[in-house]
Amino acid sequence: MASYMNPQKMIEWCSIPAEQLERHPNSKVKLRILEKKEVSKRAADMMIEEVVSNNAEGKPTKWVLPAGPMGQYKYFAERVNAERINLKEVYVFHMDEFLDWQGRPYPVVNNYFSLKANMIHDFYGLIDDDLNIPEDHRIWPDINDIDYLDRKVEELGGVDTVYAGLGYKGLVAFCEAPNSPYYSVGVEEYAESKTRIVHLNEDTLISLSERDIGGFVQIVPPMAVTIGFKSMLTAKKAVFMVTTGSWKQTSIRVLMFSEPTVEYPATLFPEYIPEVVVLTDSATAQPPIVDGIFTEVK
Repeated sequence: MASYMNPQKMIEWCSIPAEQLERHPNSKVKLRILEKKEVSKRAADMMIEEVVSNNAEGKPTKWVLPAGPMGQYKYFAERVNAERINLKEVYVFHMDEFLDWQGRPYPVVNNYFSLKANMIHDFYGLIDDDLNIPEDHRIWPDINDIDYLDRKVEELGGVDTVYAGLGYKGLVAFCEAPNSPYYSVGVEEYAESKTRIVHLNEDTLISLSERDIGGFVQIVPPMAVTIGFKSMLTAKKAVFMVTTGSWKQTSIRVLMFSEPTVEYPATLFPEYIPEVVVLTDSATAQPPIVDGIFTEVK
């Protein structure tokens, strides 16, 4: 798809020094710059605080969780087990799952291709059985019942918090900008998007291959089933964990300052969700434009 972003505005956003971001008056999110390892710990602490508070009030906890980033789950499980925190009233809506080129899920084996297996092993598998989230509270996107996840969100009255990464072009889960030259999707229509099967955009294939498997793009799964924005935007809060350096320096600033645009889907979150928090590190907060480079667009 053609870009409709204002280049001059983007240059302005991408030139703001990192030390000005946390308290910037025009930011649409609450940005916190931490040491890289502290991002995962802070996200885990936020999860703990939320479930403890809801347990004390006798309320269920309803999360949308990613299968990447994953670092927060180790710290979360350590505190749950040490402090004996009951997760029996937690509901987890899983963001997405890889599919092969024919739109079929991969076997549930703990390797690169099965996000479900990764979550079973590296999230649920770290928590003591007597405290763990019940299996029927773990809601996975299902190609055989594509509406199940959205029905369950509606049945439970929406989501409390979305915990998420942020894509190179602002994806959340595998909700990306539609890239066809023959049709377009507006912001309001995108906000109503449901769980669906998608072909991954080329920039996502490239970024996944570079980040995870040394540029071996030919092996990256080309399709996925993903939660839609309709369910995610029921949340009262969203927490982004972004520590991938130069890959995200632009998208994090677009999220902070842009009006909602399907070109960077994450920008819909501050429009619809009351509180959006971004936890990032110093490398990712650095401006991609420095020393007056590209200050004028002709």
